[in-house]
Amino acid sequence: MAAEALVTSNVCSTLTGVGQLSFYSAEARTPRVADLAGLLCGPGQAVSFGRGTAARVSVVVPERWRAAALAGAFAERGIEAEVGTSEEGHVLVRTAFRVDLTVLAASWLRGAVKAVPPGFDLDGPALRLWALTAGHPVDSGYLLGLDPHAPDTHEPLRAALAMAGLPAALLGVRAGGPALRVAGRRRIGRLVELIGPPPRGAEACWPAVAVSQ
Repeated sequence: MAAEALVTSNVCSTLTGVGQLSFYSAEARTPRVADLAGLLCGPGQAVSFGRGTAARVSVVVPERWRAAALAGAFAERGIEAEVGTSEEGHVLVRTAFRVDLTVLAASWLRGAVKAVPPGFDLDGPALRLWALTAGHPVDSGYLLGLDPHAPDTHEPLRAALAMAGLPAALLGVRAGGPALRVAGRRRIGRLVELIGPPPRGAEACWPAVAVSQ
């Protein structure tokens, strides 16, 4: 991984309450470090250090509101994240190397290669962080972006999404991907129920928009 130049800023997001929360909603669950798997479902990266004694999680995102929301999500889990700029000029969110990220990193790495853990359970909190990282509505539904550098994760993530009650189509680069497309009012409604309300300012990128289309 290329070295990244960071301009650190302390950023938190304020979440808006929308409607009544489902028991299975991300907003009804206690935040856990394991939820950060949602970043790794998208383009997020985990890196181990010192023979697995510490690990870092990082992700490049296209909009700054995503960085602010993710920094807030890290903070909810007792983890400080830096928001800055990569050498390529993109918005970057990353943690320091930490002991409490080693289990997450070990489960998502095969050597230095990102891989979906066997039997991965994709729940509401992880789905929410996936949407915050790489989700956006389209005319035909809602896209959850995948990691273009980890193609072997695409099919396992589609299977995990189906197990969560959200069958999805796998889109290639030419079709706006790599991404998983969730379509249909019932499925979009379930996605909205699972991931909870959008961060303030992110309503236009939330799946509730797809429901109304």
